[in-house]
Amino acid sequence: MRICERTDEHVAGQRLMVGFDGTAWSPDLGYLIDKLKIGGVVLFSRNLSDPEQIKDLCTSIQDHAKICGVPPLFIAIDQEGGQVARLKAPFTRFPGNPYIKGIEDAAYFAEVTAKELGWVGINMNLAPVLDVAPRDVSSVMIERSFGYDPKRVSTLGAAVIEGLQQAGIMAVAKHFPGIGRTTSDSHVEMPALNVDMADLESIDLIPFKSAIRCKVSGIMLSHILYAGIDPLWPASLSPVIAKTLLRQGLGFNGLVLTDDLDMGAIEKNYALWTVVKQILSAEIDLALVCHRTKKIEQTVEHILKTIADSAEARRRAGSSWERIMRMKKMFIVPFGDRDKSRRL
Repeated sequence: MRICERTDEHVAGQRLMVGFDGTAWSPDLGYLIDKLKIGGVVLFSRNLSDPEQIKDLCTSIQDHAKICGVPPLFIAIDQEGGQVARLKAPFTRFPGNPYIKGIEDAAYFAEVTAKELGWVGINMNLAPVLDVAPRDVSSVMIERSFGYDPKRVSTLGAAVIEGLQQAGIMAVAKHFPGIGRTTSDSHVEMPALNVDMADLESIDLIPFKSAIRCKVSGIMLSHILYAGIDPLWPASLSPVIAKTLLRQGLGFNGLVLTDDLDMGAIEKNYALWTVVKQILSAEIDLALVCHRTKKIEQTVEHILKTIADSAEARRRAGSSWERIMRMKKMFIVPFGDRDKSRRL
C-alpha cells in the first residue's frame, strides 16, 4: 500500500470515518476523499441495493483515493446478523448472535460473511458485539449479545474475530467496556452505569481481553457514562477508559473507534469542539460521523486547529496516524487483486 506524505491535512482527515448519501459515486464523495482526505466510510442501508451496485461503489471509492494520492479507505459496515445486518438478500441472512449455538456456528458466520464482504469490496465489519447481557437485566443488547456468560461471549466472539480476519476482513469488537447492563438506548440519551472496576473485571472486560489476545483490529467505545470509572466523560470521550484502561491497562495497540457521534448521547450533551478535544486527548484513532452534515467538515477543522496549536496533540495524532497506516497496510489490498471467481 502506498503511503502518502504525512501533512496535517492527511493526519486530520484520516481520523474520520463518515456516512454519506446515495448508492453511487458522486462529486460529494470525491470531495470527502480528495479535499477532506477522510480515512474511511461507513455503509448503511441507504447506500446499498444489490451486490453489483455495492461492488461498483466500493471500487469507485478506492479508485478515486488512488487517483487523489490518498491512502485506501476503510470501508465499514455493521453486519452482525439478526437485528443489525445492513446487507439483505441475496447476501446470507443469519439469525443473530443469541442463536449461535457454538464455535462451529460462529466460525461459519465469519467465513460466509467475510467472503461476501470481501467480494463487494468491504474491508471492515463493525462486529462482533462482545457485550454481556446479564439474565437479571432487561438489557438493551439482549437481541444482539452472545448471552449472559462472559466465557461463552469470549469464545464465540473470538471465533468470529479469527474467522473474519483470517479471511482479510478487519473485525471491530464493541462496545467497550461493555453495555450489556444498560437498559436505555444511547441513540436517544446517555445511559449511566454505576459500576466500578471490580464489576467490569468480573464480567464485562473478559470478552474484550479475549479479543485483544486474538489481535482484533479495532475496538469501538460505547457512549455510556461509567460513573465509578470516570464520572465526567462517557467511554467514547474518556481518556481514563480509552487510554488508561484500554491502551495502558489492557495493552491494546489496534484501532480505537468512537460509536457514531451523531447519536443522542453525544449530540444532546456536548459541543463538537469539546467532543474533538476529548477524542484527541484520549488517543482515540477514528471518530465516526455517520450522517452527511457539516459536522464532518467542522470535525476536520477542529482537529487541524488542535494539532496546529499543541505539540502534544501533534505527537498523539502522529501515533494514531501510524496505527491507521499499519492497519491499512495489513488488510487493504488493491481491489483488482481480489479473487474475481468469488460470486454470491
